[in-house]
This record gives sequence, structure tokens and C-alpha cells, in this order.
Amino acid sequence: MPRQLAFDLPVRPALGRGDFLVAAPNALALATVEGGDWPQGKLVLAGPEGAGKTHLAHVWAEATGAAVIPAAALAEADIAALAATGAVAVEDADRIAGDRAAEAALFHLHNLLLAEGGRLLLTARAAPGHWGLALPDLASRIAAAGLATIAPPDDTLLSAVLVKLFADRQITVPAALIPWLVARMDRSFAGAAALVAALDAHALAEGRPVGRALAQAVLDSPGPDRS
Repeated sequence: MPRQLAFDLPVRPALGRGDFLVAAPNALALATVEGGDWPQGKLVLAGPEGAGKTHLAHVWAEATGAAVIPAAALAEADIAALAATGAVAVEDADRIAGDRAAEAALFHLHNLLLAEGGRLLLTARAAPGHWGLALPDLASRIAAAGLATIAPPDDTLLSAVLVKLFADRQITVPAALIPWLVARMDRSFAGAAALVAALDAHALAEGRPVGRALAQAVLDSPGPDRS
């Protein structure tokens, strides 16, 4: 059952389609990913940390049978086997910029996959022009992909994100705490994740419920991770 106090249970993010929180900042990106009408069969899904890119990539993978792989693992992966699946989601593609082996593997995957009419979804923090890829041929091919962008959250989405983050950690909080937090927290997806993690850690350490008193103490505490 949901916890309030000191049971250090694992965090299990819910990544199903029904768990994806749809609001104005991400509705167009969701429609683009699910619509499947991508230029040349490839799409870049860009957005800030914690925006739901991984969740949306898994929603797409579940619907299409696609493989999902971190870009950093490509250099050691069986690229031919990956391409044979017919659909691949590569996460954090922008983070391999300058890694020649990983870039070469992504280039190979791109060519094998799309030559057979497959689909390639790439997640990143920004549009391809900001990645700084070292291989010109890869950069030109990724630049030709469609682009779907998740915008920073509005109040509605930020509230829903907080509810989901607490649920993922099996924490029950007073309903009134959510708008109270939204009005005072760092207004970003990453900020929401960091705040919920800090609240969880402090509640466990201090044996206190996650409520307004604990939240105020965490918000007042120094440090980027509020720990």
C-alpha cells in the first residue's frame, strides 16, 4: 500500500500509455510520435530533463514493438540485430556528440534501419543543430529528421508530474500540498524530480510524513539537490 514513512522501497516509474500525463506543453509531441508520419521515417523528440521523453519513447516502443537503447550503449551493441527489429528508440542521442565510436554506430543503425523502411526515434535535450556531432554525414542525416518538442511545464502539467512522481515512489501526500509546491518550487521537470526525491529522502531519514512542514524545510534548505 502507499507509504508515508520509513520504508525504503524502490522507485518504479509507470511508463504505460495510460500513465502519460497529457497537457498543452506535450500534447503536440505526443500526437506527432503516435501519428507516425515522420519525414523519412525518423523523428527527434526534444525536451528538458524530466519532461517525459523516456516515457513517451516507451509508449511508442510498446505500441510498435520497437527496441529501446541508450545512445551511450550503441558502440557495444549488435547494430545489425537492432536494425532487424524494424523500429528503434535511441535515448539521449545528443549525449554522444564527440564520441566517435557511438556516433559511427548510430550512423550505421540509421542507414541499416531506414534502408528497409524502418523507424528511428531519437530523444535529446535540444534540436539536432545544438548537439555538436563530429561526423558530418551523421549530422546531416539527423538534421533531416522530423522534430517534436516538449515545452517547459505549465501549472497543470507540473501538478500532474508531481502527483506521478510521488505515486512512483509510493508516497501519499495531502492533495493541498501539490498546488502549494507548484507555487514555490523550481518550475521545471528536473526541479520537480529533485524536489520529490529530496522530500522522500528527508521523510525517510527523519521519520516524518511528507506534508507542508517537511516541504517548507526542504525548500528552505541549501544545495542544488536540497539534501
